[in-house]
Amino acid sequence: MRKIALLIEYDGTDFLGFQLQGQGRTVQGELERAIEEVTGTRSRVAGASRTDSGVHAEGQVVSFRTESRLPPETLLRALNFYLAEDVAVKAAREIDEDFDVRRRAVSREYAYTLAVGPGRTALHRRDAYWVAQSLDLKAMNGAAAELIGGKDISSFTLAGESGRSGRRRVYRAELERRHGDLIDFVIEASSFRKQQIRLMVGTLLEVGRGKRSVEDFAAIVAAAEPGLAGPAAPARGLCLRRVNYREPLFATGD
Repeated sequence: MRKIALLIEYDGTDFLGFQLQGQGRTVQGELERAIEEVTGTRSRVAGASRTDSGVHAEGQVVSFRTESRLPPETLLRALNFYLAEDVAVKAAREIDEDFDVRRRAVSREYAYTLAVGPGRTALHRRDAYWVAQSLDLKAMNGAAAELIGGKDISSFTLAGESGRSGRRRVYRAELERRHGDLIDFVIEASSFRKQQIRLMVGTLLEVGRGKRSVEDFAAIVAAAEPGLAGPAAPARGLCLRRVNYREPLFATGD
């Protein structure tokens, strides 16, 4: 029995998330179907990050066990043949049997893309959230900096969620202009809860629009109380950029 790791990307628009659901299309389900087509046997796929419905990924890492002796490069080509156009395998390699792609990850980096300007976006309608009015990026970055460090960020969870520690190590949280009207909120942390980044973005947008101050945002962070954040931004703007490990699983550029 071998264990294979895949680096994958997907357009999350038409998925109910990464993880298998009772019904409906999921990334995990599509991968398991393709693996069975290629190897002739069923394999359970494990993901490093369980992206929510509508969320995209360009650097998701998954693993599965198989008795197939096909080389990783052959598996890559064969899986891409059977996968739908909105999922693609970018790299494949064999890993140690005891390597857990979720538990061994030291951080996950996400980017939430805003298309800011009076005219709505056509090219980025599936992967960016259009904001018509101008935003105070300096204030938003000042607020985002309040997230950095080892903190309880439970305020950016849904009301009623409790029972699990909300403490996370946030390594990076900033807004950066990509090109034209596109602005990315980039955040890297040890892990995230359901809709957590979207709740952060929704609250940062209130700061950018002048509805909340940086001090208001800092108070929300400090309170560590579920349900205090602003409304969640739509899923379509969020993308899992990469999963980081102590030693890279895939060569730079994969």
